[in-house]
Amino acid sequence: MSDTNTPYIEPPMAVDEPFTHPVVQAQAQDPIARKRYKRSWGSHSSNPWRLPALDASFWPVFYRNFLVWRKLALPSLVGNIAEPLIWLVAFGYGMGALIGTIDMGTQQVPYLLFLASGSICMSAMNAASFEALYSAFSRMHVQKTWDGIMNAPISLDNIVLAEMLWASFKAVFTAIAIMGVMLALNISTSPKLIAAVPVLMLTGVTFSCLALVFNALAKGYDFFTYYFTLFLTPMMFLSGVFFPLNQLPPLVADIANALPLANAVALVRPLFMDEWPTQAWMHVLVLLAYAVGGFWLALALTRKRFSA
Repeated sequence: MSDTNTPYIEPPMAVDEPFTHPVVQAQAQDPIARKRYKRSWGSHSSNPWRLPALDASFWPVFYRNFLVWRKLALPSLVGNIAEPLIWLVAFGYGMGALIGTIDMGTQQVPYLLFLASGSICMSAMNAASFEALYSAFSRMHVQKTWDGIMNAPISLDNIVLAEMLWASFKAVFTAIAIMGVMLALNISTSPKLIAAVPVLMLTGVTFSCLALVFNALAKGYDFFTYYFTLFLTPMMFLSGVFFPLNQLPPLVADIANALPLANAVALVRPLFMDEWPTQAWMHVLVLLAYAVGGFWLALALTRKRFSA
């Protein structure tokens, strides 16, 4: 006869052994597979300031953005060139009739030509900034496109690189379209204008890298107002787009000479005047410094954002 006071003891349950995916097992045994995995997904180091791990996998991301943009290419182009052309007509023809010519040291330059050579750099800056801010933020945060892309063997580093190059492409495409209008208006017919294309490409790279820094920090679209109001707009008026830098007080002129837009204008404006820029290497190095530093900072902040 069983004792009803004896407590019931639950028999021990079987514990499953830890499951390891067959792909992970294969990578653990195959050094070539481990290297391929690391190349595709990037380093697993927790240091966000590590060197970029870049490869050719950025190209599908770039091409994906191109295919999406191709459907809206014409409205996008009109929107990008309308504002600078309005600036050019209003100030170039309107104020240019009052100002006449600008003394550039070696020659007297019509104000329309002076403004056109600066506004094309401003257009490249704005096109790169808008694409690397609003469009990139939509893909990263709102639409979660970046998360979907990272399900493929494409690392975050390569996505940021693709976004930077895509914004630069939009910038140089817009600048070339505006240059075509300027050629049609006979503002400048210098054969040296062909050399302005790589300068405008470098300008797009520089400002897309700087914009991606704020893209990584943004919580919403309103955050970009700080970038445009406190950085881009003052730089637009202090970089020699609308008037020569020698009209500024010496201290302000020294600060303006260190701005990326001022160095881009210093490279492009002589080409419109059928001259070669002086100290071109110095201006190129300044733009490269902003681009490299901006990209590294943007990549580190983006890594922090996705690891949070």
